[in-house]
Amino acid sequence: MYIISWNVNGLRACMNKGFLDFFSAMLPDFFCIQETKMQPGQAEVPLPEGYRIYWHSAEKKGYSGVAVITRHTPLSVAVGPGRFLEDHEGRLLTLEYPGFYLVNCYTPNAQMGLARIDYREIWEDAVRAYLCELDAEKPVIYCGDLNVAHQPIDLKNPAQNDGNACYSPQERAKLAQLLEAGFADTFRALYPDRAGAYTWWSYQFRARERDAGWRIDYALVSERLRPAILKADIYKDVFGSDHCPIGVELALPVEASAER
Repeated sequence: MYIISWNVNGLRACMNKGFLDFFSAMLPDFFCIQETKMQPGQAEVPLPEGYRIYWHSAEKKGYSGVAVITRHTPLSVAVGPGRFLEDHEGRLLTLEYPGFYLVNCYTPNAQMGLARIDYREIWEDAVRAYLCELDAEKPVIYCGDLNVAHQPIDLKNPAQNDGNACYSPQERAKLAQLLEAGFADTFRALYPDRAGAYTWWSYQFRARERDAGWRIDYALVSERLRPAILKADIYKDVFGSDHCPIGVELALPVEASAER
């Protein structure tokens, strides 16, 4: 199966900047979208035949929001990290299939001066507990904008950004905890030493032109799916947002049951 994940920074705006052309060219099994900034029905999203979109929008209009476009009907759809934390900001969407769970996430930003780091850590703990609970039932594929560069190799200027949002010790430690809990970073599983693999660039200081970026978008999988990782792509040449899309190909059927 092939999965694409993209923080579009406003789906309505991105549809005017090539989103639909990119989708139609790729036609993945799953397209995970973060930061939709819209409610269902605010704009028509013309999809190829057979595809359907599942939404989890923020209560606040024009803010946050996630969605998954797929041609595979799920067994169930759930919003938020289950019993561990309420999600009024439209940040987590889970689709269940016979052999796996697909979880699409837009992690809260810690904000300038780490103003929201306390909530960010609460969120991280709740999501990790939720993913581990799902993983006890069947394998998990966890995609999205996780708003953290894990290691120095994952951003252009690590020394200058040490302690800033998306590269604070607290945020990096939470991602490390998640990986240690039994999840694999698909990109680093294939390319452990590849530098310059960025997925987000600030709109300031010509950052994208200079490729002064950060890798903060991920596809993680349950550790037992590590042998199934076939490809991990970063589409740096696709514009339309301050993020670029990422993709992962897994040797995992959608409909058949997977071994635990």
